[in-house]
Amino acid sequence: MRALAIAHQRDSGPGVFAEAISSAGAELDVWQIVETDVPPADPLGYDAVLSLGGAMNVDEEDRHPWLRAEKQLLRELLGRETPLMGVCLGAQLLSEAGGGSPRRASESEIGWYEIEITAAGAEDPVIGPLAPAFEAFEWHSYECGLPADALVLARSPVCAQAYRLGERAWGIQFHAEVSAADAAHWIEQYHVDPDAVRLGIEPAVLGPVTSARIGAWNELGRRLCERFLAAVSRPVRA
Repeated sequence: MRALAIAHQRDSGPGVFAEAISSAGAELDVWQIVETDVPPADPLGYDAVLSLGGAMNVDEEDRHPWLRAEKQLLRELLGRETPLMGVCLGAQLLSEAGGGSPRRASESEIGWYEIEITAAGAEDPVIGPLAPAFEAFEWHSYECGLPADALVLARSPVCAQAYRLGERAWGIQFHAEVSAADAAHWIEQYHVDPDAVRLGIEPAVLGPVTSARIGAWNELGRRLCERFLAAVSRPVRA
């Protein structure tokens, strides 16, 4: 299997998902789409594509013109039933590509939050093992605004946290991929995010809490990615 990760900034890479992909014997290319519009290879030729997170917002196409191109790419990949995984911003981009309307959430979720698995999510091959609930590391102020045909797999009181489009595309709002180093960097640099400042994030509190939990969280992320790879390796159901 050959996988492509579309990264939107250097401190929001594939993280522990890269470890899971490597352990599965698959190849991973990373496309820093903000830095170059030339991908490592034809995006339509990969066996799976992941769209990762980023500090920019899904509706800021005027400031970030590449957003428009990535949305169009995701639409084409969806049409081809290419296996997809969207994370945070990537989940919002994937939702819009599928006909949804991502938007600013009623409140930001930055830090650790309880996520509940829905009845549909409990039966999902990727999200199901997390039932009935788990605590997730999050950093977002927008929500996916899902298309009508999306299957909601997990939610928080604020918004949908995981969904599936058809049989081959998943979106997660939480950061299952984040490495310990990236999480620590986000917390240290919280002041560059106006919503984190508004929320009153305290690095002296969130930092030690995250350090204590990140090992188990990274293991959860690796297992989630492994289940994604296994699920998309199976034939599509007729």
